[in-house]
Amino acid sequence: MTTALRPQPGIMDIALYQGGASRIEGQRDPLKLSSNENPFGASPKAMAAVTEAATGLHRYPSTDHAKLRQVIAEVHGLDADRIICGVGSDEILTLLAMAYAGPGDEVLYTEHGFSLYRVFALSAGATPVVAEETDRCVDVDKLIAGITPATRIIYIANPANPTGTALGSDELARLADAVPPECLLVLDGAYAEFFDGYDGGASLARAHGNVVMTRTFSKLYGLGGLRVGWGYAAQEVIDVLNRIRGPFNMSTVALAGAEGAMRDRAFVDRCLRENAEQRVRLTGGLRQLGIACDESHANFVLARFEDEAEAIAADAHLKTVGILVRLVKGYGFPDALRITVGRAEDVTRVLEALASFKGAE
Repeated sequence: MTTALRPQPGIMDIALYQGGASRIEGQRDPLKLSSNENPFGASPKAMAAVTEAATGLHRYPSTDHAKLRQVIAEVHGLDADRIICGVGSDEILTLLAMAYAGPGDEVLYTEHGFSLYRVFALSAGATPVVAEETDRCVDVDKLIAGITPATRIIYIANPANPTGTALGSDELARLADAVPPECLLVLDGAYAEFFDGYDGGASLARAHGNVVMTRTFSKLYGLGGLRVGWGYAAQEVIDVLNRIRGPFNMSTVALAGAEGAMRDRAFVDRCLRENAEQRVRLTGGLRQLGIACDESHANFVLARFEDEAEAIAADAHLKTVGILVRLVKGYGFPDALRITVGRAEDVTRVLEALASFKGAE
């Protein structure tokens, strides 16, 4: 059967997204370290808020997300009117492409950047442009060299996924200063909280009208199943995005859960402390086994093996003992596995399994 229907240019160049695996054939309850989820789950306060909100499922949710925006503003010292909430930070990143890029425009990102940056560009009809990295780190000079008169958006994940590497404040400021006023610099901060001392780009978004900071509740806050994200930018940009987002894009349950999670600072502090401790253990243990890895500023570590064959074999071995991690060939690392930092006992299981694997080679 043929059809005259044709999607917009660029859409058929988008590959379907593949999330981290969650099942192993023959394993009842595998240890899932493939999607960078919080190993401690969600805050009890968030879960209580979700339960309470569920009693009002017959009511439409808030359209302005005022209560959640105000809590975010209080915790981070921001202007609530310059905050937008979305269905994960992905929705906000998508809205930015819809609003500011189109046919004839370019969207710039780095070679190992989040795989959806290309999707955002193509879905808007814009041209994706890739800047090389240096030693798995964003290279500001190469990004600046990649800017052309057609560049409308630059997406940067900081810390980056899947490398865990990050740019410091001086390099980010240098990049922001070099971006022309007709181009947006979007700082994707899905893992910003794990980078000690980093404000996620908030100070740059305050100082520059063309800098946008995005954040998520899916990682540190353990609310991946609710899909809540937010962004901070100049009022002019936020007003544009609010014109094209759905009026009821956020559910009542999602808004309540996110508010409860943001208010539970004790839970947040505990999760950050545990992640920092176990990340050091995982990184050090991998290096002792002869498995290379960079210093990570996120809640995962990129473990680099001798070659693609060894990475595939290591992944298969981990599966035999009920551990799921992430092959990242699609990100340009065929020889690597991305391993979420879990609880102390999870890290022990991973290191013991990889020690067994290396000893059996």
